[in-house]
Amino acid sequence: MLFRPKTKVCLVLLQVMEIIEQIREEFPALHQQVWGKPLIYLDNAATTQKHRMVLELQERMSARTNANIHRALHKLSADATDLYEAGREAVRSFLNAESREEIIFTSGATAALNLIASSLVRSHLSKGDKVLVGEAEHHSNIVPWQLACDQYGLSLEVLPVEESGEISLERLSGLLKADNRIRLLSVNHISNVLGIINPVAEIARIAHSKGVFVVIDGAQGVVHDRVSVREMDCDFYVFSGHKIYAPAGIGVLYGRRTLLESMPPYMGGGDMVDRVSFGRTTYAPLPLKFEAGTPNFVAAACLKPALEFATSVRDDVQVREHEKRIVSTMVQELQQIEGLKIHGLPRDLSLKVPIFSLSIEGVHPSDLAQMLDKMGIAVRSGFMCAEPLVSRFSEHGLLRVSFAPYNTFNECEIFINKLKLVTNMLK
Repeated sequence: MLFRPKTKVCLVLLQVMEIIEQIREEFPALHQQVWGKPLIYLDNAATTQKHRMVLELQERMSARTNANIHRALHKLSADATDLYEAGREAVRSFLNAESREEIIFTSGATAALNLIASSLVRSHLSKGDKVLVGEAEHHSNIVPWQLACDQYGLSLEVLPVEESGEISLERLSGLLKADNRIRLLSVNHISNVLGIINPVAEIARIAHSKGVFVVIDGAQGVVHDRVSVREMDCDFYVFSGHKIYAPAGIGVLYGRRTLLESMPPYMGGGDMVDRVSFGRTTYAPLPLKFEAGTPNFVAAACLKPALEFATSVRDDVQVREHEKRIVSTMVQELQQIEGLKIHGLPRDLSLKVPIFSLSIEGVHPSDLAQMLDKMGIAVRSGFMCAEPLVSRFSEHGLLRVSFAPYNTFNECEIFINKLKLVTNMLK
């Protein structure tokens, strides 16, 4: 009787290990060596590796279904169009959006945010209005708003994060109550530095109660949390394909249909028009109104298998438990390293996803990253395109370690051991 619980635990861990190994088999890039060492890829917050089904579809379309979409009557064009629109439907389902017309393809989250900052501000905000952004935002959720503010006479305000890295709903409510000129709030679902799930549904509720538009940067959120734009009740939600197992060069803008219909086009060109004359041009209905020119139709089609995989691991209880185990182990072990600080540690650890940004007293993060690379471990160092936030913690930047479902617990243990070794060497 005394050994039965331990036996059950061991069996469960073995089952999880088998599942993770099966997942890894679907990602060819993981089975290689760097500097003569087996690759341990822990830079997933920057970009994820590509699933086999994504790679196969990418190759098949490039080789056999390479034709421009929406424009021609021949079979290749029709097939490419069907695959492109199947990608759109996959996104609609994944985000739980109401209609396919609310899904706009862009080149990435950055392009999607620039589109909103241009078209929405131009049509729905006025000189003297204010835009509120979170302190923990990626540059792509800061600079477009700065450009819009400069162009349209707006002001930019900042919503600070607490020392733990969390957003204070009380502070947000106070800011909105104190200043009725704030007309738009843009904040991330999960910070690419802090790795904390923000209460975006509650944030949207508070903002909407004051008549404020809500934009959510979901680049990390789509990977680590369930997303329902209807339950979240946001006005806009954006993400990039390359963060979630799809190719680079494709992104998604979800927008509330009534808002998208009332916004002017962001770019002009082919496929976003209804009729064109030198005297007057009318525009195509949604979603094409915002998809000028030849899109990255191959990458858009590849969103379907990528999101199907993402859904399967998101809904797998054992995979989620594996992720929680990595989080708890990383937090426990890293806190034992002298001089190390984890930036982004919520009071409730269930809100922490496996993204860890670290600073170690007396050790430069770039030195750590370079030495870990020689050991086959790929991590990120620097300001992570979030310089205002990272500068609050360190003038030299941080070391970031980010896990995906295909990372094993053994890789987690190896990283911790190698980090201790490298830290002792550099101190």
